[in-house]
Amino acid sequence: MLPPFKNEPIVFFKEAEEKLAMEEAIARVEAKLGREYPLVIGGERVTAAEKFKSVNPSKTDEVVGVFSKADGGMARKAVAAANRAFEKWRWTPPDERARYLLKVAAIMRRRIYELAAWMVIEEGKNWIEAYADVAEAVDFCEFYAREMMRLAEPQPLTPLAGEENNQYYIPLGPGVVIPPWNFPCAILVGMTAAAFVAGNTVVLKPASASPAIAYKFFEILEEVNLPPGVVNFLPGPGAAIGDLLVSHPRVRFIAFTGSMEVGLRINRLAARPKRSQIWIKRVIAEMGGKDFIIVDGTADLDAAAEGIVTSAYGFQGQKCSACSRAIVTDDVYESVLDKVVARTKEKVTVGDPRDFANFMGPVIDAAAETKILDYVEIGKKEGRLVLGGDKRSAEGYFINPTIIADVPPKARVAREEIFGPVLAFIRAKDFNDAVRISNNTVYGLTGAVYSSDRARLEQARRECHVGNLYFNRKCTGALVGVHPFGGFNMSGTDSKAGGRDYLLLFTQAKVVSEAS
Repeated sequence: MLPPFKNEPIVFFKEAEEKLAMEEAIARVEAKLGREYPLVIGGERVTAAEKFKSVNPSKTDEVVGVFSKADGGMARKAVAAANRAFEKWRWTPPDERARYLLKVAAIMRRRIYELAAWMVIEEGKNWIEAYADVAEAVDFCEFYAREMMRLAEPQPLTPLAGEENNQYYIPLGPGVVIPPWNFPCAILVGMTAAAFVAGNTVVLKPASASPAIAYKFFEILEEVNLPPGVVNFLPGPGAAIGDLLVSHPRVRFIAFTGSMEVGLRINRLAARPKRSQIWIKRVIAEMGGKDFIIVDGTADLDAAAEGIVTSAYGFQGQKCSACSRAIVTDDVYESVLDKVVARTKEKVTVGDPRDFANFMGPVIDAAAETKILDYVEIGKKEGRLVLGGDKRSAEGYFINPTIIADVPPKARVAREEIFGPVLAFIRAKDFNDAVRISNNTVYGLTGAVYSSDRARLEQARRECHVGNLYFNRKCTGALVGVHPFGGFNMSGTDSKAGGRDYLLLFTQAKVVSEAS
């Protein structure tokens, strides 16, 4: 019998042996840079004529890997392979499917430093962020394995004399998993694992900025002997294969994490049935946020400043849960602003994350860098630049941590997702005003409130319209099983990854009744 689920511990590299293990892992990964990687369709390696490169955003002339680029024909073959594999995989007992995940978790746990090192180099994550990313992936595997076992048990139904009634959770069919580049291990593994442990098969289209870590996960699936075609590895640009995969009549579901614009497009395409399609496609989408931290005059201001800085600049602000709005009541606004500026200057070092001393690495690519710096220029017109706002160096996509103060609640930098190290400081007249401002975007993902006033916390509990709300702690760092994660409004379908209802999104309930 499995022990109860518990979260994988995070290493903070305070011990010499932990630092040495990470340094050695980075060196091993560096020795493997520049290799070529194929597509994998139905268990077969496929080399495409066209290739693309994954590069290190800290050092853009360093090629992480060269990947075959899927085209439309290869995408159709991948769907066909997933469809064939489904006919057998669907009948695999749930406990057996769950054991595959437990094996995956065990391997990832053993290789956690190496997997983290790939993300340090390919995505520019610092050591702790990268380690936590893998730890979360382990958690997803362990948690969803147990959840599948739970759902496979007899489900409680109201007894009826003269009948035997049973409810089962059966899989949907072949689906497409489109993960983001910012949590390229945790979210990719979580969505893929949930899909196939529920009995579905998957076409996995990794983000073009993070295919190497995706391939490392796929290698682990092969190591545990997951049957060919249950998961198919299909890197390629969304423009070439994304619409085809989403619209394909044999695709039953799409699990997506990414921007609001792409998520809405997926929703529109999936809603239009194709000829021969006999189902309504299911879309599970997480589409970003414009997250806030409220601070009032009763709060521990030092703790609030720490929470704001960590939430705003962890992984360069490239998290859908990152704090991009500090909403502070007028009575403590200047004090909190001063503390956040001072703490950012003191704590937030910027540079190649292969050096443990650097808290912030680069943003992911040139397009992101341009977008973020464009928003900084907008912010300068809408508010007062008090820190940062510029590139760190010519090499790599480094942007200094940025704070724009005195931002009006309806300003663009107060309402639009920037996805970078840019923090808008907004002055609220009072707590009621702060709550109103917090809801003043199309998103509703995460938020936090620092206050020691119980009545105000309860008001926020009722009125702050976000999927994940935290009191007197940062607004990032959701843990599997502890903080089921997903948002409202344009933040997505509130799919609550890492929660007890998540696998239901990848299944359908069937009731069988027999007269006795």
